[in-house]
Amino acid sequence: MRLLITWLINAAALFALPYLMQSIRIQSFSTALVAALVLGLVNTLIRPILVLLTLPVTVLTLGLFIFVINGLLFWAVANFISGFQVAGFWSAVGGAILYSLISWALSSLLLK
Repeated sequence: MRLLITWLINAAALFALPYLMQSIRIQSFSTALVAALVLGLVNTLIRPILVLLTLPVTVLTLGLFIFVINGLLFWAVANFISGFQVAGFWSAVGGAILYSLISWALSSLLLK
């Protein structure tokens, strides 16, 4: 049940992004549900491999390269899902940061 609530929270956070950033567009809440599911799978399966492969660069940049990885994965998911559009790389980095902040805030309020 907690996994389903977390998925809905992430979809709501993703659905709120176009109201905060004009460079991100989401067609409907069902698109946000699919995109949240794909983002969760990508962050679970692909992100740890990328973080491990780019560990030297991440250490040299004192961890700031993680933002680049998150933005690239966010942008890749937006290119993969129809109805979910991100204007460019920097919009993806900003969107990934806002998405994680909104998701964290909603999770801390709703899940206890």
